[in-house]
Amino acid sequence: MTRLGICSVTLRRLDPDQVIAAVAGAGLECVEWGGDVHVPPGDEDTARRVRDATVAAGLAIASYGSYYRAGRGDPEEFDAVLRSAVALGAPRIRIWAGATGTRETSSEARRAVVEDTRRAAALATDAGVQLAYEFHRNTLTDGADHTLRLLDEVDRAEVATYWQPPVDMPDAEALKGLDALGDRIAAVHAFSWWPGTTRLPLTARAPLWRSAFERLRTHRAAVSGGPPLDVLLEFVPEDDERLLPREAATLRALADV
Repeated sequence: MTRLGICSVTLRRLDPDQVIAAVAGAGLECVEWGGDVHVPPGDEDTARRVRDATVAAGLAIASYGSYYRAGRGDPEEFDAVLRSAVALGAPRIRIWAGATGTRETSSEARRAVVEDTRRAAALATDAGVQLAYEFHRNTLTDGADHTLRLLDEVDRAEVATYWQPPVDMPDAEALKGLDALGDRIAAVHAFSWWPGTTRLPLTARAPLWRSAFERLRTHRAAVSGGPPLDVLLEFVPEDDERLLPREAATLRALADV
């Protein structure tokens, strides 16, 4: 029910072949390929090459990590994102819910995010691809309750959300948000930041992640069928790729509760 993998942006300094070698060597199962460096939107040849190399290494493609901000740009930008996702063989595209927080977003701007998400979801569904929002501050998914409200407004079964521990939020409150989102979580970005965006080893917040895995399993068990839930390492201390084997081993240990 759960796959362990990595966001390729964690290894932004490496080329795709080096990423694949590092991920396979660390014993992870899947990759979310990022659209910022490794698989640029619209470059379908690169997407196909990365797909073939990933599969040849025995890894799965978890998703396409795009930086498309619904309601904020040229709608044609999503066409390029979708083409790359399809060429990559990605079952899911990660998108962003605008570029301002819930309280800072006007009703008109909010409507634009909702309508653009619906439009993108219709196109993605026709191509057999799911959408999921990045769960992040300074967007309309800047909290579990806000994310649920947005998903309800979009009202498309093909649109879900990611989850990650919000910056500076205590464990109990972060886990409460995870529980609220429940089966609407499509994937998780796993990292340990504290305080602020200080990047720590996963072991530094081991109790949070053990509890998160317990809850994710419970929520997943209530869902019959469906794709696996991807838990993806995002960021390592000092952006040091040499730490990946250690962090991957910690992730596996935390998942085995």
